[in-house]
Amino acid sequence: MAMILMQRRAPDGARQVLATIDGKTRVVSGMESTRELAENAIAKGCGLREAVEAAGFGDTVDPEDELAQGRLLSPIDHPDPAHLTLAGTGLTHLGSAEGRDRMHKAAATGDATDSMRMFLEGLEGGKPAAGAIGQQPEWFWKGDGQHLAAPDAPLARPAYARDGGEEPEIAGIYMIDREGTPQRLGYALANEYSDHVTEKHNYLWLAHSKLRQASLGPELLVGDLPEDIRGTARIRRSGEVAWEKPFLTGEANMAHSIANLEHHHFKYALFRRPGDIHVHFFGTSTASFADGFATQDGDVFEIEAPPFALPLRNALSGETETERRVGVKAL
Repeated sequence: MAMILMQRRAPDGARQVLATIDGKTRVVSGMESTRELAENAIAKGCGLREAVEAAGFGDTVDPEDELAQGRLLSPIDHPDPAHLTLAGTGLTHLGSAEGRDRMHKAAATGDATDSMRMFLEGLEGGKPAAGAIGQQPEWFWKGDGQHLAAPDAPLARPAYARDGGEEPEIAGIYMIDREGTPQRLGYALANEYSDHVTEKHNYLWLAHSKLRQASLGPELLVGDLPEDIRGTARIRRSGEVAWEKPFLTGEANMAHSIANLEHHHFKYALFRRPGDIHVHFFGTSTASFADGFATQDGDVFEIEAPPFALPLRNALSGETETERRVGVKAL
């Protein structure tokens, strides 16, 4: 049975790791972070569950109450944000090309856009035989640990942004061991928040549109990811549901295998630096922007999907100042 890990700030201010096993959530003795627990497991040559059981348990806690009290943190972080990489892949899900294709078709020539061609290539070659290398996906960088917003924390809409929209999906969480091998810690619910208006203006602005914050649900699922995940994404405005739609993920609903997406990220030696943490977003086929919905400051994004018990919520918070020019000084 899968295990869930969480990080919290206890009432006395101390950091702790929580583990949910067989429906019971307890403090993991002597561990201050998921990263520390992972380092311990790698050093011992065992899995995370074995490391948790070896450490022992403290008090029993209620995860829903911890979330309501604002004590749950992102399920992974790094004391030096520069050593946590946020990246992801797009056009990975069955149906994900439709909304993207509508965005870009007006500016494209020929019978198919670059988005549709990339999706079809992934559909044909994104799930290679075991041990083989498949078609590479679209890839993007979102930033480092400074861009990781905690559960229930606001997502900033900077002054230069043209939009702020949700992307409900699953993210893989990884640590690079001393030999440079990526070790997958597990999976988390995610909001890969992006600027779709900027992307729509010109597909070459995709890189700009992705340089935004992202948020992870408080739970890290340790073990196998279900093949078929069915969740719900919604936007609340003034407390009422203004937009809502189901989303599908898991490999049964994807054009690429997770192993293929992992290979095409970690094939770059730059991303195999020992000690680094990686959060990799696997993509989505659902976004309110594709339905013509325009978000507003104060809107609350809410994402939920079994097997994760807790929802991921973040409010959209815009800057009050207008964009200012950044000057450069010559030395």
